[in-house]
This record gives sequence, structure tokens and C-alpha cells, in this order.
Amino acid sequence: MRRFLLAAAMWGAVTGAQAADLPDLPVLRGSFTDGLTTSRAYWEGLYIGGQAGYGSSDANFDSKPSSLISSLISDNVVQQMGVDRWNLGLGKQTARSSVYGAFVGYNWQWSDVVLGLEASYVHGSFGGAASASKELVSGAPLTDTFYHDVAVTSASSISISDIATFRGRAAYAFGCFLPYAFGGFALGKADISHSALVTDAVSAVPFGPFRPLMPLRATDAVHNHLIYGYTAGLGIDINLVGGLFMRAEWEYIRFTTTVDTNINTVRAGLGYKF
Repeated sequence: MRRFLLAAAMWGAVTGAQAADLPDLPVLRGSFTDGLTTSRAYWEGLYIGGQAGYGSSDANFDSKPSSLISSLISDNVVQQMGVDRWNLGLGKQTARSSVYGAFVGYNWQWSDVVLGLEASYVHGSFGGAASASKELVSGAPLTDTFYHDVAVTSASSISISDIATFRGRAAYAFGCFLPYAFGGFALGKADISHSALVTDAVSAVPFGPFRPLMPLRATDAVHNHLIYGYTAGLGIDINLVGGLFMRAEWEYIRFTTTVDTNINTVRAGLGYKF
């Protein structure tokens, strides 16, 4: 027993001497985690950048029926057939396009809350074209005592090439990540065209033969027309190094013109905050 106690005492003395000779390492004092710091980015200030991506548009050609047909037959006897109320069903058209552009904005930061204003521009090719026709023979003579064989063809198109959005952003900083939501108004440059053709043929008897009359045509077209709408979306900025950051974003835009058009884009960008 005395041999065991003596051996234990000698081991403790040797161990204490070795520990006293070791350098005063921070890891032994538990200061390793104390020295760790969380990487944070400071987002306040002016920033600019470039962006590119892909988008799709849905153009609704039945959203606001053209008044061209009504104007064509306003003094015509075929108005008794309700031609101006015919539902031709132009429907919707979808288009897809790549986009590219730039953005500029300014952020204000309070702790982890970041608010900002931003202007974004993209160039692409959105819109579409649609046409439809309908023909009807009157079941009884009209007031001019003739039967009428009337056909109507309507066509519309819209082409949107340049889009600018002006939005407010609300974000919350998580270290070097800045997820955000935004909303605002949108402007676009578009070519819009509507056309109508009404043909009429008359007969003194129910089943013809029908004699064609002079066709009626009308076109309403505007080029480089300024259209208005609104925008909303989500995105995230990721600080890379210094003021350099990358971005991923989804944006929804709706233009409420004579052809209602919805545009969805997904984009990636690279920016610099000064």
C-alpha cells in the first residue's frame, strides 16, 4: 500500500512539472471560441450592377376588346345581327425570351434591417399575336330586305422590348446574405396593333347566291408606345469580397394596357456597393 501511494505521489509531481513547462496556449484556457467572429457585410450605400436571365410572358388578347369592329359597322345594316358583340375568342399567347440589363440603387441599414430604393432595366422580346374569325348568315331579311352573309376577322399583337421597374426593397441581413422582397411600378416600351376586317355579301333569297359588297377594314397601331404597370418579387444578394456581391432574383410584372400582359423573369446579377 505504501509503495502504491509513493508511486502516485511521484507521478503527480512529474505531471505537474511538465504542465508548468508548457507555453500558455489560449486553447488550453478556453479562449478559442471567444476569438471567433461572425462574418458580416455592411450594405448601406450606393450600388450598381449588371444582370441577365430568362423570362416568359402571357398576353391576354381578350382582356379589352377592340372597338374597331363597332366603328366599322356603326352605320351599317349588319349591326342588326349584333356583329359588334361577337366573341371571337382571340385568347392568350405565351412567349419566352432571354433578358439582360442593369440595376442601380441605394440602401439604408439599421442593425440587420435594410431598406432601399432601386431602378432596374432589362431588354428582351415579350408579347405575341393572335387572330380569329367568325361568319354568320342572317336567318331573316334585314331592314334592307336582303339576307346577309357576314364574316369578321380580328387580329391583335403586342411586342414589349424594354422594361424598367422602380421599386422599394425591404431586406434583413444574415451575415453576408441579404434576402429581400420588393414592389413598385413598371414602365415598358411596346408596339401594339389591332386590326379588323368585315366582309358582307347579300342575297334576296335565304340560301343565295350571295353578292359580295365592299369589305370594311380598320387598323389601330402604335409604335414605341409607353405602357404602365406594377412589379413585385423576391431575391437575395450575397457579399463575395469587399463591395462585390452577386444576386439571384425573381420578378413579376403586369402591364395593364389594351392587351394585358404578365411577365415573369428569373435573373442572376453581379454588383458593386461603393
